This record gives sequence, structure tokens and C-alpha cells, in this order.
Amino acid sequence: MLLKTKIFLGLLVFVPVAFWVETLPVSPLLVFAVSGLAIVPLAGWIANSTEEIAVVTGSTIGGLLNATFGNATELIIALVALQAGLVEIVEASISGSIIANLLLALGLGALLGGLRVPELVFQSSTARMNASYLLLAVTVLLTPTLIVVTSPTLEAGSIQGFSVVTSVLLLIFYGMSILFSLKRSQETAALVSATANGTGHGETVHHQVNIPVQVGILLVATVGMVFVSEILVGSLEKATKDLGLSELFSGVILIPLFAGVVEYIACVTFAWKNKMDLAFNVAIGSTVQITMFVAPLLVLASSFFPKPMSLQFNLFEVLTVAMTILITNSIVNDGQMNWLEGLLLLVTYAVLGTAFYFHA
Repeated sequence: MLLKTKIFLGLLVFVPVAFWVETLPVSPLLVFAVSGLAIVPLAGWIANSTEEIAVVTGSTIGGLLNATFGNATELIIALVALQAGLVEIVEASISGSIIANLLLALGLGALLGGLRVPELVFQSSTARMNASYLLLAVTVLLTPTLIVVTSPTLEAGSIQGFSVVTSVLLLIFYGMSILFSLKRSQETAALVSATANGTGHGETVHHQVNIPVQVGILLVATVGMVFVSEILVGSLEKATKDLGLSELFSGVILIPLFAGVVEYIACVTFAWKNKMDLAFNVAIGSTVQITMFVAPLLVLASSFFPKPMSLQFNLFEVLTVAMTILITNSIVNDGQMNWLEGLLLLVTYAVLGTAFYFHA
């Protein structure tokens, strides 16, 4: 049995322990720490199962699966928080997830993977397309703030109306982008297969993958992740108060740090094995999903809650997200990454994290 598998199996003990300590009159910091540790093995199984499925489905669908199952946690946590009226925390966690996926997840993958392989290569055409998606995300986040700044006589509820219309448009576009990616992936696979058959070379032998078992592991681990994450968030408010941390820092840094652990583990694992296409698709794909699927869906769903959510985010959050996307696009545009560029992304994340810590 692989060492990583043994570690994940050992850490699974924290899952029932997290449910147990939640019922005890103990410090919220202890509940927070135990539930955080319980998330790690569940995230590991999700990453492993997705990698196995990707052997059969290819990197595009594999990356999409990992991003989807990774973001399921953020989506459900956000819905619970919205129902409780914690709109500011939800908005901060969305901004934080974008920053963490692009800087922390991709940075860790490039740094550790680059220590083994001098140049980590992925499809430059995919990089350019995703760069356009991310620029669209910046546009969506900046526009509500610009509307408010440039329209002093703005009617109440106008931003909410804008957010609803924009959310519908983003969901439609995201659906079309998935269809486009899947079709292109199938065409590429057919071309590669035809070329291999014509030359008699390029035949790849994969180990047998039990798809039903891997899908079952994905579902069970995801359900477990959802419940454990709810325990984590439930203890977060009191724990952060005990630590003297602000709600903005908690939403932008702490919640994505635990909720997005699936993406971090997957990116590092794929990059370490020189599967940078998968690592890139997980990090960027998860970010695109957050901006074009999770955030719009939350806006529409919040219409049924007492306090609706709009796409007007904190100005400081919007500016940091914009800087994050610009830096990431400048690095990945050529379809190559190395360990120094990974370190650059991590340093940028540390700088922004420090800024949010000191932000009032």
C-alpha cells in the first residue's frame, strides 16, 4: 500500500471524531482544528478517484470532475451561510476561493512539480481560452462597483436586478463552454487515435480502472466533506473571534483554505506526476466554475432567503481578485510553468493574505 494511501486512511479517524467533538462542551478552536484535519483525507480520496477516472475520460473531463466535486463543498457551505444571512462572509469566501485557486493551488503545483521537471507544459490554447474566461470574471466583479460609483442617483434594488440578469447570462455561457470543451476533447481524442492507428505507434497502456467503485468513492467522500465542512464553518465564527481575526480575513483566507483543499491536493499530485494539463484544468477550471456557476447560482438562490446576495463585492476584494487574475494570466499564457513562477504565485498569495489580515 502506498504511503499516501496509508496516511489518508489513518487521517479518516478524524471524521467521526469531528462529529463527536461537536457535541461536547469544548473550545470552538478544538472543533475547528479537528474538522479541518477531517477534511484532508476526504479531499485526498476525491483527488485520487478523480485521477483514476481521468485515465479513462481524459484530462479535460477529469479536471472538470475534480473542479466540480471540489466546489460542491463551497456551494453547500455558502447556501447554509446565506440562509443564516451571512452574505458578507459568502461574498468574501467567493473572492478568497478565486485567489486561493489561482495563487495557492497553482503555485504549489508549479513549485513542487517544477522541482522534478524543469518546465511543466500544458496546452497553450487552453491557457489562452481560460485567460479570456478569467477576464470576463474581472469584468463581472468590477461592473457593479463602477455602476455604484458613477451613478449617484442609483435606485435601490438596481444592483440586485443587474446581478440577477448577469447571473442568468453567466450560467448560460458556462453551460455552452462545457459543451464546447467536451466536443473539442472528443475531437482531439479521435485525432490522436487515428494518428496512432495510422503509424502503429503511440499506443498507451493504462491500468484497469473500476469506474463504479471510483464514482462511489467520489460520492461518499463528497457527502462526508459537506457535513464535516458544515462543522468547520459552524465553529469558525467563535474560533476566529477567540483568535482576534476579522470576518473579512476569515472569509477570504480561512474558509477557502479548508474548503478548497481538494484542489490543492489535486494540483500538487498532478503536477508532481508531470500531468500539468490536469493540474491546470483543476485550478483554472475551479476558478471559472466559481465565477460563472457557483456565484451566479448563489445570487439566484439567495432571492428565496431573507437577505439576497448581489454581485457587488467589497472594493478591496475586487481589486485583489483583479490583480490575481492579471498575474496568473501573464504567467500561464505561454503554456509553460516552472518552480520559480510557482514561488512567485505563492509569494503573491502571502502578500495578499497579509493585506487582508491587516485590513480593517
